[in-house]
Amino acid sequence: MSLLLFAEVLLEAVFLSVDPYMRSFSKFHMKEGDVMIGGQVAKVIQSKNPAFPVGSHVVSDSGWRTHTLSDGTGLVPVLPEWPKDVSLSLALGAIGMPGVTAVYGIEEVLGLQKGETLLVNAAAGAVGSVVGQIAKIKGCKVVGSAGSDAKVAYLKELGFDEAFNYKTVGSLEEALRKASPEGYDCFFENVGGPSSFVALQQMKNFGRIAVCGSISTYNDSEPQTGPYPYFTMIIKELKMEGFLITRWQHKHPETLRRLLAWVKEGKLQCREHVTKGFENMPAAFMGMLQGENIGKAVVAV
Repeated sequence: MSLLLFAEVLLEAVFLSVDPYMRSFSKFHMKEGDVMIGGQVAKVIQSKNPAFPVGSHVVSDSGWRTHTLSDGTGLVPVLPEWPKDVSLSLALGAIGMPGVTAVYGIEEVLGLQKGETLLVNAAAGAVGSVVGQIAKIKGCKVVGSAGSDAKVAYLKELGFDEAFNYKTVGSLEEALRKASPEGYDCFFENVGGPSSFVALQQMKNFGRIAVCGSISTYNDSEPQTGPYPYFTMIIKELKMEGFLITRWQHKHPETLRRLLAWVKEGKLQCREHVTKGFENMPAAFMGMLQGENIGKAVVAV
């Protein structure tokens, strides 16, 4: 006998997401005892809400929980045309938040045009790997930096024109110049910190920078100071814009369908780092922050 109230649904987590933003959000907006934030793909196992029938799947911001009671607010049904041979975990990755982040950063913030050169850091991660592939779909030259030789090899598999291991190059400045001697039209920024200042020196005049993340600073106990890029931005007349995907939430359904179409057409490759077991959420989260994952990090319950 169901104890649900009218319009309530009981969700059971199938896949859970671990993402860099959780570190900074929890640091500033959460207190001990709060449920850790995060997205999940969940199955509806009981329902008194006709919009979410039993057996259907939704994307939910239920956080780190195996079961959630919901009144339906904020639940997003998985696309009805989702192919049976495509893992639902991709609704947390390339066909989910990281995917739409890549699209909006490229199209809405950067306005990336065919023939331009794009630099993306943390390029083998959930967002960066999609950014690079979409830029190639649009006919651009793409340079990516990542933190291991295995990740660099993966970027080459994805079709990046140039890729390098920022941890082993003798000089980041030289590596960037070698990868694109003519400079960069656009920069998709995921990392922040001193390396970003070096990258800004390589931008072309009137270059555009989309600031998506600052993962190099998330674990800082003391805020980093300098170097300061303002003079470079002035003389090169650069445009830098931070963004959150909620600005374009009204475009999510259409954007997710575009991403799904690219996956089905083989234009968008999706690698995942899957950890099994809800009890391993903390380990998966810390591993992701330490760069253990190639592609999207998810936990399978």
